[in-house]
Amino acid sequence: MFLTDTIIRNTKPGAKPIRLTDGDGLSLFVQPTGSRWWRMRFQFEGRERMLSVGRYPEISLKEARNRRFELRRQVALGIDPSRERRLRRQTRQVTFELVTREWWEKRKHLWKGKYGDTILTRFQQDVFPYIGHRPIDKVDAADFLEVLQRMERRGVLETAHKMRTKCGEVMRYAVATRRATTDPTIYLKGALTPVRVKHYASITMPSKVGELMRAIHTYRGKTHIVRCALRLLPLVFVRSSELRYARWEEIDFDKALWRIPAERMKRPVPHIVPLSRQAVAILEELLPLSGPDGLLFPSIRTFVKPISNNTINSALRLMGYGKEDMTGHGFRSMASTLLNELGWKPDAIERQLAHTEGNDVRAAYNYAEYLAERRQMMQAWADYLDQLRGQGERRAVAVKADAAAWLIRGTKAQAPKQQEEQE
Repeated sequence: MFLTDTIIRNTKPGAKPIRLTDGDGLSLFVQPTGSRWWRMRFQFEGRERMLSVGRYPEISLKEARNRRFELRRQVALGIDPSRERRLRRQTRQVTFELVTREWWEKRKHLWKGKYGDTILTRFQQDVFPYIGHRPIDKVDAADFLEVLQRMERRGVLETAHKMRTKCGEVMRYAVATRRATTDPTIYLKGALTPVRVKHYASITMPSKVGELMRAIHTYRGKTHIVRCALRLLPLVFVRSSELRYARWEEIDFDKALWRIPAERMKRPVPHIVPLSRQAVAILEELLPLSGPDGLLFPSIRTFVKPISNNTINSALRLMGYGKEDMTGHGFRSMASTLLNELGWKPDAIERQLAHTEGNDVRAAYNYAEYLAERRQMMQAWADYLDQLRGQGERRAVAVKADAAAWLIRGTKAQAPKQQEEQE
């Protein structure tokens, strides 16, 4: 039988301690004095142990269950919770976990969505159980390598590399706050298995780009809102999330600009997208459908949520482009490759792709850099895509005209012969 707060409150003290069980080794002992203490019973290396988890109601039923889960997880990982607790009490020093949580609290406002929670969860699952209790000035490169190699053996190579970076940030914070003297993660360069870089599928051959643009312009699936999103994305080549969450108040029709606020960018820096005539025409076509406020591309089910993350890719699949051929993110690679080939200044291209420099503060002030050149570039890019699309259409018309001419010539050539046969 599982405990509830009602059962706990209604249990009156007796002459002897009363034990209330909640399962999986967790119990609440009601003492004759009225105090209530949580205790956790577990087995480690064949021996039964018991640990105090805290006093009720200071430690709630929910928190006691969370601590039970953490203790059982330590046992499953081969860690003796009793020994860990003794070490914590013996050292009474600043631990790696304590400094990490402090560092996390100072930076969590910089991370978008649930990314900050994901980082903390990774530390809790992969790092704290092994070195979280250690004094931060005693953790060395070998300790970090052992933690990261565990992750490698689990097959999460990319996550292991990311955690090396985050551990390094924690250690540099500890050095800055005089809790450590060096960052030992710098000695791990080359120690982890390299990660093969994955590139988003993209089409960059001009003739194939023309075919893609014709397919997009003749696409009739989904809704008209999705069709507008699909036509707009190649012209602005922003990230899919930046397009999906676009709002009408960000669009300046008078200046033909789309201003994306910093909180919606991959890095916390605002971004300006100059709008070509073609892009403005699509937005004017879209305005009666989803404007004049709210999301540009709302979901078909509700106007308060955007189209899904897979909408653009699903449309590409329906047009016959597999995931190995083209993705929504691939429009960025397509624009980057071809704009460089067309001779546009690389700095202007990088700024338009929102590939900001490492200094976010400087980038925040320079987000309008190269704006005049970027205006020209974005209009030239839209015209170039129209040209590629039109070349194919003109070829199709020419082929059709040639076929008609051939048919006419063939008919005229056969006429005298037929006449002779009749005579």
